[in-house]
Amino acid sequence: MSDKLIKIAYLYEDLMNTYGDSGDVKILRFLLKREGYDTQVDNISLGDDFNAFDYDFVFFGGGQDFEQTVVAKDLPRHKETLEKYISSDKPMLCICGGYQLMGSYYKTNSGVTIPGLDILPLHTVFKSDKRMIGDTRYMTEWGEVKAFENHSGQTYFDNKDKLHPLGDMIEGYGNNPQDHVEGLRYRNFIGSYSHGPLLKNTNVANAIVNIILDWHKQRVSEQEKVAE
Repeated sequence: MSDKLIKIAYLYEDLMNTYGDSGDVKILRFLLKREGYDTQVDNISLGDDFNAFDYDFVFFGGGQDFEQTVVAKDLPRHKETLEKYISSDKPMLCICGGYQLMGSYYKTNSGVTIPGLDILPLHTVFKSDKRMIGDTRYMTEWGEVKAFENHSGQTYFDNKDKLHPLGDMIEGYGNNPQDHVEGLRYRNFIGSYSHGPLLKNTNVANAIVNIILDWHKQRVSEQEKVAE
């Protein structure tokens, strides 16, 4: 493999891409090119084979309830590879619906429960009386983030000792109206409700680029040892 080629897996790009979430991938490609790296983006869609360890970064965008229902039926095929990838500190970013599907379930407004991958101890409940929409501001370990949220799903951590929020709210709702936090940071997994896209905040984008490059160098080294 080329040591200057970054491989990105975009999970269900054709179904999970609301509010311009694909912009996150475009921004990463721009920043990686500036660092001297080419990028290859593969759309992993319904029925496709997928090994997360073939990639330097995995992205999973947001979608409406219908699209999430469709994706949720196909997604369990990838649970084992994604679970190992995340637990091995590899970089992944999930936005809105993609973030929700990494938890145990998403209960829709109609009472239907969409099962998630149950990789992370969190769940989401749709509450029609409280649509969380508007500009958001929150503080992360990489500094302040400004973004946009539009969701009725409220996400709750089931194990707050294991999971930590991406940031503390300054303006807006984030995960839910009660906890005053936004998103999730677990190892090098990031989940967020931030559209706009999130990575227009170059402080976060550059931090993710550094994580990607660290893993890429490790992946190249491991494959070179196998080839010897």
